[in-house]
Amino acid sequence: MPVVMIDGQPLHYVDQGTGPAVLLGSSYLWSRDMWAPQIEALAQQYRVIVPELWGHGESGPLPSQTRSLDDLARQALALLDKLDIAQINLVGLSVGGMWGARLALLAPERVNSLVLMDTYLGAEPDATRHYYFSLFKTIEDAGAIPEALLDVIAPIFFRPGIDRESALYQDFRRSLQGFPRQRLLDSIVPLGRLIFSREDVREQLPRLDTDTTLVMCGEQDKPRPPAESQEMANLIGCALALIPDAGHISSQENPDFVNEALLTFLANHA
Repeated sequence: MPVVMIDGQPLHYVDQGTGPAVLLGSSYLWSRDMWAPQIEALAQQYRVIVPELWGHGESGPLPSQTRSLDDLARQALALLDKLDIAQINLVGLSVGGMWGARLALLAPERVNSLVLMDTYLGAEPDATRHYYFSLFKTIEDAGAIPEALLDVIAPIFFRPGIDRESALYQDFRRSLQGFPRQRLLDSIVPLGRLIFSREDVREQLPRLDTDTTLVMCGEQDKPRPPAESQEMANLIGCALALIPDAGHISSQENPDFVNEALLTFLANHA
């Protein structure tokens, strides 16, 4: 994987295909592999860029000056500058959509089109924020994700009926188990706290371009339920596409539907 230095740390990224640039923003706790079906489909026609979140995949630790999702947006712009990419089509899932929307608001001239997937631009509701922070404290104290938490955290990302013996579920569970102690303490836990203490920017959503924005959501997404996506689509004035048979990581749970929706949207806007 290619790498660039941003804010003093190595950021690894996928750079595959040629054509108009499509930047894919990943979910918390997932590497670039979450986009494997989309990279394969999109790279036939587009230049696909997938930066790995700090502390995820091969990227380095969370830079010390990273304080907010606006910093993640600024760092993504720095990557585009280093790659000499003037304009992108941005597809962000979960935290990828959170910083992706902020990038579009910060530098609208850089974004041809925007797809917000399984994400929310409001603040985290108090109940779930406190719950996630309690999980972070447990992980911090243990220096690992304890065995008892693996089957608490992993199901959050999938539709309720997922087969827990499936390769998709088991591979993700193993990836959680495999995070080294220092990476958890230096990157995963602080990045999680940053994500779930984010500011509410819903009042800025009407500034996004109605015609070049699409909201998508897994019909069975638990952490980011479809009602949140409907609220955002209403504020933006754009279309909403619900993804059948999918929870939070819809890119993996229903890749054929997601690929077709993205290819259709990009054909009209890229």
